[in-house]
Amino acid sequence: MHVSLSCLTKAMATQAKPILYGYFRSSCSWRVRTAFALKGIDYDQVPVNLVKDGGQQLTEQYKELNPMRQVPTVKIDGVTLSQSLAIIEYIEETRPSPPLLPASPQKRAQVRMICDLIVSGIQPLQNLYLLQKIGDEKVSWAQHFIIRGFEALEPILKQTAGKFCVGNEISMADVCLVPQVYNAERFKVDMSQFPTIKGLNETLLTLEAFKVSHPSCQPDTPEELRA
Repeated sequence: MHVSLSCLTKAMATQAKPILYGYFRSSCSWRVRTAFALKGIDYDQVPVNLVKDGGQQLTEQYKELNPMRQVPTVKIDGVTLSQSLAIIEYIEETRPSPPLLPASPQKRAQVRMICDLIVSGIQPLQNLYLLQKIGDEKVSWAQHFIIRGFEALEPILKQTAGKFCVGNEISMADVCLVPQVYNAERFKVDMSQFPTIKGLNETLLTLEAFKVSHPSCQPDTPEELRA
């Protein structure tokens, strides 16, 4: 269901389903879409266009929802949450099946380590707001920091991976990995130098949850970018 941003106040007050305010190509929004899909949670989407008219996230109306003026924002269970990992952790704690964190404390720590590496160490250095400030050097800048991050991530995943990032069960680490590889490919990073990352991503993209959450098939995906 596509809900108009202009009527968000009434929708939020009456909507029983979670509402995700996001952007089709936002990796942070994609993480949350995937978590919802893996958990089998039905939700509504409100597109927030990060580029149209200077960026809908910069409006005063959206600032009331998210003071950082970023996506995603989620309205769920009567609370408004921002920051993708906080949202996913909340979903995990309130809707624990199927789990996105392993039972083992060691493996849980490995999942969180991989998530933090991507979410804190790679993605913020090539997000839209920063690249707009960089200007003409944005592609080389993004490539540099993605490669730098993947050079650290590749040996970690060699140690932790089974079928997925940590062992043989889907976790939050996988939810974070796929959007970051998508961004790497957008910026023409040669993924052959990261065979573990590349292989895990290919496996994950065969799963339905990653297909339905993909940027190519969201309500706000431009026609020319649809699969």
